[in-house]
Amino acid sequence: MKLSQSITVKELAALLKTNFIGNPEQKVLGFNEIHKVEPGDVTFVDVEKYYSKALNSAATIIIINKAVECPAGKSLIISDDPFRDYNYCTEYFQPRLNMATKGLNYELSKNVQLAHNVVIGEGSFIGENTEIGANVVIGNHVKIGKNCVIYPNVVIYDYTEIGDYVTINAGTVIGGEAFYFKRRPDRFDKMLSKGNVIIEDYVEIGCNCTIDRGVSASTRIGAHTIMDNLIQIGHDTVIGKRCLIASQVGIAGVVEIEDDVMIWGQVGINKDLKIGKKAVLLGKTGVMSSLEGNKTYLGMIAQEVKQTLREVAATKKLPEMLAEWEKQHKNKK
Repeated sequence: MKLSQSITVKELAALLKTNFIGNPEQKVLGFNEIHKVEPGDVTFVDVEKYYSKALNSAATIIIINKAVECPAGKSLIISDDPFRDYNYCTEYFQPRLNMATKGLNYELSKNVQLAHNVVIGEGSFIGENTEIGANVVIGNHVKIGKNCVIYPNVVIYDYTEIGDYVTINAGTVIGGEAFYFKRRPDRFDKMLSKGNVIIEDYVEIGCNCTIDRGVSASTRIGAHTIMDNLIQIGHDTVIGKRCLIASQVGIAGVVEIEDDVMIWGQVGINKDLKIGKKAVLLGKTGVMSSLEGNKTYLGMIAQEVKQTLREVAATKKLPEMLAEWEKQHKNKK
């Protein structure tokens, strides 16, 4: 999440009514959670074991719950609740847009076809020759390219960017809020989602898929990637070009999937992992750690398919081996 106009650390600390360490004139350019930070960004940390990761990250300003030594070139904002204050800042600089606002200033290029009951938000743009089905809801400041087909009952949240020649099938939701919560003693507090979704050219998305927007950066689907029905993509995940993803796959947040990866049905991928180029994940594989490219994987805990098949073959022999052991044991008696 980048600011339209930079502010200083001194101004940010004043907004939060708290103290800071560092250069008061240091520029604040944006806000990002720790996995996506860039120079000039603000991030936060409120657990001591993660202090080092935050302090040594690309972030320039860190909201932290303890005064520690400040790294050179960075600033610290001292807060009794960094999660709360980070949320406050992102909402302050990018308040949630009102869903009841009627879009009056959207733009349609030539030959755009709108079916019955299409809703288009303020400041959105639809490219030429794009076809929008019945009951589609397009949020505010959405960009849709040319020659796209959006089937009925699709929902596209604010700030989504869709390229050219994209097909989105019925019932899919693009840009839902991130599944990102902080546990409190009596409740869960939600991290506010201020990022977006970017879908590149020639992507095809099946029915009833959900692609969550980034917390403060972008969830991205690469060009020529094809997704089947009933797929969940978590926040800030980046999927490369020419990937093929079958039905009922669940991908958690902040996953990086490189180009030409094939993922078959009911695969589950844990958060903050990397899947290498041209990897193949066979059906029902569970991915708990990052995987190298150019290999095929299978198993409840993913491993190379040959090893999994050896283990399955060995398991089938267990009854025979057990019977033989019992026979020998009985003879000894």
